[in-house]
Amino acid sequence: LEGIAIFRLHESPEEEPCILLECDGSVLDAIQKHLKLYKIRRKVNIAPCLDLSLWAVLPGELSGDITSSLAQHADQALVFTPDPRTEVMGWRLITKKGANLSEIIPGSHVGDTQDYHRHRYKQGIPEGVKDLPPGVALPLESNLAYMNGISFTKGCYIGQELTARTHHMGVIRKRLLPVHFSAPLPQDSIPEGAEILTESGKSAGKFRAGGGELGIALLRLANINEPLCLNVAGDKVKLTAHIPEWWPKTAGK
Repeated sequence: LEGIAIFRLHESPEEEPCILLECDGSVLDAIQKHLKLYKIRRKVNIAPCLDLSLWAVLPGELSGDITSSLAQHADQALVFTPDPRTEVMGWRLITKKGANLSEIIPGSHVGDTQDYHRHRYKQGIPEGVKDLPPGVALPLESNLAYMNGISFTKGCYIGQELTARTHHMGVIRKRLLPVHFSAPLPQDSIPEGAEILTESGKSAGKFRAGGGELGIALLRLANINEPLCLNVAGDKVKLTAHIPEWWPKTAGK
């Protein structure tokens, strides 16, 4: 995946990595500064893992015995684990740089980054600072409770009181949703946070990110069954939104 960094955190150069942290590559420096701020005097080395590659393995028609193949290539496939967010996102694979994916996972097809983003837009899965703007995106509105992204038992963290109170009150009026446009969007033509409107011109939410005819937007649940549109260079582009199938059956309320 492009734009993703993996960090290795360990006590000394001789030890095996004990923590691998995946992050948005565009905030690499900010993440390092943040982690080092809380290191205090501990002898912990925090550095990007330039010798590793991160792969998203999406569900599909894979042939062969993946488990057996991974065991045979354990020196190249260092980590293979289900994506913790939802089953529809498949697996996360960490390999050594330059590893041959067709050997590690027989029958696999190596796509590009846009294939990956199209898949997650279809599923309404947010990722990175464009989809989840720091200081703007709220955890519950971003569906993080559906993706193993929020703990309601541990403490404490910034925003915990608001998050817990909203969760227990059970009233969430806006959520991130997958959207489909009536025409492909021009590349990089939509400003971040562009207003999405109802047919009568009222605000229904904000556009977050997208590509082609797919995207992700923060929408008022009360408006998602109405005709919606987005202004693109003076033209109104129609769009539709839907609740993803992977959401809990009681969701969307």
